[in-house]
Amino acid sequence: MRTTTLGRTGPAVSAIGLGGLPQAGAYGPADDPAGIVGHALDLGVTHFDTADYYGRGVGEQVLGRALAHRSDGVVLATKTGILHRDGGPPGLDGSPEHLRRACEDSLRRLGTDRIGLYYLARIDPRVPVEESMGAMAELVAAGKVGRVGLCEAAPSTLRRAHAVHPVSALQTEYSLWERHVEAEILPVCRETGVTLVAYRPLGSGLLAGRRTDPRTLPPGDFRHRDPRFAPGNLDANLALAEGLAELARKAGAEPAQLALAWLLARDGVLPIPGTLDRAHLAADLAAAELRLDEDLRQALDELLPPDGPAGERYPPGLLATVDRG
Repeated sequence: MRTTTLGRTGPAVSAIGLGGLPQAGAYGPADDPAGIVGHALDLGVTHFDTADYYGRGVGEQVLGRALAHRSDGVVLATKTGILHRDGGPPGLDGSPEHLRRACEDSLRRLGTDRIGLYYLARIDPRVPVEESMGAMAELVAAGKVGRVGLCEAAPSTLRRAHAVHPVSALQTEYSLWERHVEAEILPVCRETGVTLVAYRPLGSGLLAGRRTDPRTLPPGDFRHRDPRFAPGNLDANLALAEGLAELARKAGAEPAQLALAWLLARDGVLPIPGTLDRAHLAADLAAAELRLDEDLRQALDELLPPDGPAGERYPPGLLATVDRG
């Protein structure tokens, strides 16, 4: 497995990480969530991502169990700052008090005394980001956190946070069909030496060539609420996915491999696909060795331009939590 660094000064991690949302049940019941983590480790993955709100702590517990005796050389990443509210949009809390308390809870669930990369999952508009980052810096100084990251932060917010304490990673959605980061966010990341960690790099499965019918998904699957899987949008997006599949067939690769290789060809980008399928995992990781020639890159860009997919990337309540600066 190729490696990259988190931020300018490391540590080195696998060029493709493992996203932890599926292990927490976001796409339906998970039969052996810890098993897929162990298999990823066997295949060379050293960057594992989760959050305290994934399954309300379940994601962290799974990761803690799976890596209990195999954490050497591994970067555990987790996030906090999003609060579940039954029957309503999520709440946000970036207060120093919450960050300190949440860190202790995450350490306990992960079964470790140090979180390798700790993210503020959303920017709380009630709390200046400088206050949130001050608390994160205290956690680093106390040895409870190795490095600090932000999620879904605007370029101006990233600069303000970085002035308080170095930000190693900015996590946001980035893929062939979600390219909002290219205008401003990615250039600022490169300027400041921040690694862009790309979640949902396979469009929740559609870019992997899986013709997903929402009617067949289990009740707890997030895609029931995803606008890009909604009637009126899904057919148009499936057509884009089929175009990707055709390019993949011509290239002798899987659609997911093309989508991940396209991201890996961008400087400072680290994708974290999630899966519960061992065969899919092995195929995804093989993308680290795939090189795209210029003709194929251009064909991918033309097939899926920035305004290509139909529908917003999130339902309104969740989209409202994204920082606009």
